[in-house]
Amino acid sequence: MTKKQKEKAKLAEQRLAAMKEAGMLPVEGEIGGGNDAPKKKRVVYDNRKKGKGKSQQQQEQEQKEDEVADEPKGEEEKDKPEEEETPAKEEVKPEKEEEQADDDKGDDDDDWEKMDDDSGDEWDADSDDDKFADLEKRLEKVALEDEDVDLVELEKKKEQERLKELGKKRAEQERLEEERRAKLAAEQAAADKAERLKAQRREEGRRKREEQEKANLAARSPDDLRCPIVVIMGHVDTGKTKLLDKIRKTNVQEGEAGGITQQIGATFFEKKTLETQTAKLNETEKFEFKIPGMLVIDTPGHESFTNLRSRGSSLCDVAILVVDLMHGLEQQTIESLNMLRKRQVPFVVALNKVDRCYAWKTCKDTPIRDALKEQEEGTISEFRSRALDAKVQLQEEGVNSNLYWEMGDEDWSNSDFIPLVPTSAVTGEGVQDVLMLLCQMAQRKIWKKLMWCANLEATVLEVKAIDGLGMTVDVLVVNGYLREGDKAVFCTLDGPIVTEIRGLLTPPPSREMRIKSEYIHHKQVRGALGVKVIGNGLEKVMAGTPVLVVGPNDEEEDIKAEVMSDLTKLESKLSTDRVGVLVQASTLGALEALLQFLREETQPPIPVSAIGIGTVHKRDVTKISIMNEKGHPEYATILAFDVDIEREAREHAQEMGVRIMTAEIIYHLFDQFTRFMDDLTARRKEEASAIAVFPSIIKILPQHVFNQKDPIIVGVEVIEGILKVGTPLCVPALGGLHVGKVTSIESNGREQQTAKKGTSVAIKITNESNPNITYGRQFDASHSLYSTLTRESIDALKANFKDALENEDWRLVIKLKKVFNII
Repeated sequence: MTKKQKEKAKLAEQRLAAMKEAGMLPVEGEIGGGNDAPKKKRVVYDNRKKGKGKSQQQQEQEQKEDEVADEPKGEEEKDKPEEEETPAKEEVKPEKEEEQADDDKGDDDDDWEKMDDDSGDEWDADSDDDKFADLEKRLEKVALEDEDVDLVELEKKKEQERLKELGKKRAEQERLEEERRAKLAAEQAAADKAERLKAQRREEGRRKREEQEKANLAARSPDDLRCPIVVIMGHVDTGKTKLLDKIRKTNVQEGEAGGITQQIGATFFEKKTLETQTAKLNETEKFEFKIPGMLVIDTPGHESFTNLRSRGSSLCDVAILVVDLMHGLEQQTIESLNMLRKRQVPFVVALNKVDRCYAWKTCKDTPIRDALKEQEEGTISEFRSRALDAKVQLQEEGVNSNLYWEMGDEDWSNSDFIPLVPTSAVTGEGVQDVLMLLCQMAQRKIWKKLMWCANLEATVLEVKAIDGLGMTVDVLVVNGYLREGDKAVFCTLDGPIVTEIRGLLTPPPSREMRIKSEYIHHKQVRGALGVKVIGNGLEKVMAGTPVLVVGPNDEEEDIKAEVMSDLTKLESKLSTDRVGVLVQASTLGALEALLQFLREETQPPIPVSAIGIGTVHKRDVTKISIMNEKGHPEYATILAFDVDIEREAREHAQEMGVRIMTAEIIYHLFDQFTRFMDDLTARRKEEASAIAVFPSIIKILPQHVFNQKDPIIVGVEVIEGILKVGTPLCVPALGGLHVGKVTSIESNGREQQTAKKGTSVAIKITNESNPNITYGRQFDASHSLYSTLTRESIDALKANFKDALENEDWRLVIKLKKVFNII
């Protein structure tokens, strides 16, 4: 009970006590009368409808009292009023009043009896007693009702308070939400403003940069030429690197795997070197060198390095296409030829291995015409014949060509005419002629393109870690300057990075960048030149992307946007599949080449799920081992190209069921994996052949029934599909009656494994489960026999024999699915 309820109950008890003290509550044996009767009639509860609300027990008691009152009254009854006087009345009434009452009783006894009979005081007394007896219950009921009312009120108040609190909380939440929205709106507005300002600054920077570039282009001079960039292209083993070695007088070739160049190399030839090399030939040619030197990129000729060649030929000004005089044009030679023509790059064709001609007399490092004068007639005849074959092959590809000394002035002026230069990369004949021709073509045909420009043009060739220097970037600077301390912007998969150039290194003149030698430090380099850049955070720089420098008047955001513009082309090459092998390569360029080779030039393409650069670690093995869990164990393979493998990684690979295939030449790596996949496919086909059923419908030839029962031997015609040995046959028209399995097929007395649509063959059918099945009893020639297909057999066909079925056969599979109710 609440405090208020307790107070009410206490008040009710006090009232009851007071009423008892006042004699207002009935006392047993009290009848009442005399002067009390009028007082009792003035009670608040008087004159109500009598008996209403009284209990049945009270009513019975009243009836009994009435009967007692109606009985004849004697002496006992006269004395009754005295005996029945209640102590409560004695306490309340004064003594005077009591005496007066006794006298009255004695004197007016008859009158009292009459009053008692006639007045109805006894009824009043009984009625009052009943009312007072009921009062306590009424008071209790009132108290309970008050209590109920108070509880309801309390609940209402609680609900109101709860709703009030909820309202406050909601108001607070709305206020916070409004503040948050306002804050977000303000932040968005600030971000939009910052983005607009950024875009505005970027646009302004781009406009200024373009204006500066136009001014630099206008300032070019024909007297200030840069080095032409030369690329050597051709098929595998045509002698590209040997030819370059001969020019350089070095021996890089021996340091390369399998005699095939694996990375882009850049070698700078000084003007002095060129003059020395061509001195003998220049005695007759009288050619003046205006170019400051030559930069040669040795691009691999194998088809797997298409992207490096693309990068090379897109950078180069002139090219040498090396053709093996003994073999003529080959696959990669034609590919290289088309690339050069597509990019409109002038080139010379070096007919290499001229020293392989019969009875060739070596004339070391001499011009080719002088060497040919020393040869026998038969040797010259063979050379002429082979050179003519090469000319014809080039003409078939739409290229006009001739030996360069036999070309007229018109041929030289015609850009479609290609000079042929016989060379020997081993003995050096014709090398002078190649250098001279390249310089002549550069100065005569593309001198406008070779005018040096202050606009920076630089491209990343390779990213590699060097002991003592950390991660370095090989950069080909075509035009402009690179300075130590410049703020250079490089492109990565994670976005552009800005770093300060801490060092610029070049190999000594006429030495290749890939060969370890003492590097020369520079404060500044001028294009065209191959340079190694040292800086921070170069690990993720992408090969083949441009390098730009943020100048004092440049906007950094504009330079960043410009650098990232080419990334989308490379991202497509490095996008990885969810299921596939792990490819690990020594350099990013090699990784790009390997990825392209695996995805585009292999049939079927080899999917790649993960890539990496550098040594194969235990974590790489763990990464690719998930293919076993995915249900593709054939792809739990690491293709490691030109990288080391940790001993711990090898041990872990054996435990995890991962194969590691290594090679130093890309196509050897491909051959290894292809052999593995062929063996795996053969094993899977063998396992699936027991389940896979080729679709076929055959018709029995009734005139060629050789045996009717166990085994059934009949002549049949294949109406549709392919009938193979091991095919289960049934008759759908007879409720799918199983006839048996084809155990052999013969045609013209020779056994064969398959019979295709339209052929007639003899077949032997055995039924181990029901050897009593007989032709002519259960089935006959009027019933066509069908291959019994199931869901499992169709799945096995799709997975392992997809190439063995033509479109017509697959349509038959769909038809038979309806016949056999296969979902």
